[in-house]
Amino acid sequence: MTRTAKSFAKYFGMAASVALLSACGGTDEPAETETAAADPSASVVAPEPSAEAPAADNTETVDGTMLASFTPDVAHGEEVFIKCSSCHVLEEGVNRIGPSLAGIVGRTAGTVEGYTYSEANANSGITWTKEKLFQYLEDPQRVIPGTKMAFAGLPNGQDRADIIAYLETGGQ
Repeated sequence: MTRTAKSFAKYFGMAASVALLSACGGTDEPAETETAAADPSASVVAPEPSAEAPAADNTETVDGTMLASFTPDVAHGEEVFIKCSSCHVLEEGVNRIGPSLAGIVGRTAGTVEGYTYSEANANSGITWTKEKLFQYLEDPQRVIPGTKMAFAGLPNGQDRADIIAYLETGGQ
């Protein structure tokens, strides 16, 4: 490979990493590409914890909404899931930058086999009820400070309700 081609490949790889993180609500800082090649789950740098997380059984949202206030639309949830699909899939045993979301509802946080979680996530004590997912998807870093998930969140309660309904279907 020529020097120009190598430079282009390196630039393109960094640009792709930046675009991927931007799609997930991350920063415009390049991902740690050398680490990502060895362990894709390590490519997102965890933000510094900034505040105390709500208790594992607390489901209060910042905007004051509750999951029960919404009528979920699975079809719309599938559309919203596109925002998640660059990092997550619904296939069991398939991890990407983020863990598989197959069977997420009712699962204990930090327990997907083969995925390397942040210490904050693995030790959160959270069980992913629909209500806890509703809270988490609003602002992941608020619920699990120190999570490696670089997604800014879904401020729209209806979008959160819809994606949870879609996750429950397993993508079917």
